[in-house]
Amino acid sequence: MSDRVPSLIVLSAPSGTGKSTVLKQVLATIQDLRFSVSHTTRAPRPGEIDGVQYHFVDRPAFESMLAADAMLEWADVHGQMYGTSRAEYQKACDQGADLLLDIDVQGAAQLRTRFQGSVSIFLLPPSFQDLEKRLRGRGQDPEASILRRLENARREVERCFEYDYLAINTTVEACVVAVQSVIRAARQRRTQLEPAARRVLTTFQS
Repeated sequence: MSDRVPSLIVLSAPSGTGKSTVLKQVLATIQDLRFSVSHTTRAPRPGEIDGVQYHFVDRPAFESMLAADAMLEWADVHGQMYGTSRAEYQKACDQGADLLLDIDVQGAAQLRTRFQGSVSIFLLPPSFQDLEKRLRGRGQDPEASILRRLENARREVERCFEYDYLAINTTVEACVVAVQSVIRAARQRRTQLEPAARRVLTTFQS
């Protein structure tokens, strides 16, 4: 992949849409795809490991990274700070891998401004009622948190048309295929394959 420009793939969805499940399957089935591990000020949930799901830091440390311009994007979500470090993008470039980002609508808007060639996908639940059922079914959030996430979801889905692609998570299998298709198509864009194409063109020179 050294002669292909890595793609930056942005994926957003309201909490409870099933995004984590979809991401896990996509990452397991597409080669040369790196997951961007975000920084966050929230506490780890049971089973989460620092450096795997997130880089867990306190607010002063996060704010120091912002002051040093070490973040590609950041947002305040549900009262906690989340962001993608420049180091994550550099690691992907060094490996010749595409970078897959799981970020909210605020961060996605920032990246679309900074990276004109980025590709964005928004996952929608089948309905508001289905989303509420999923959030309550997890049994890990207090009522106040569930209500806040549902209210945030109402605002987030209104911005879905800002994205390049949409996928409705009616079934995990179909949603995974849809996301895979977008990533594979993104890899064939002229802008991403120009280095490889120019190498081919040199063989036609007499």
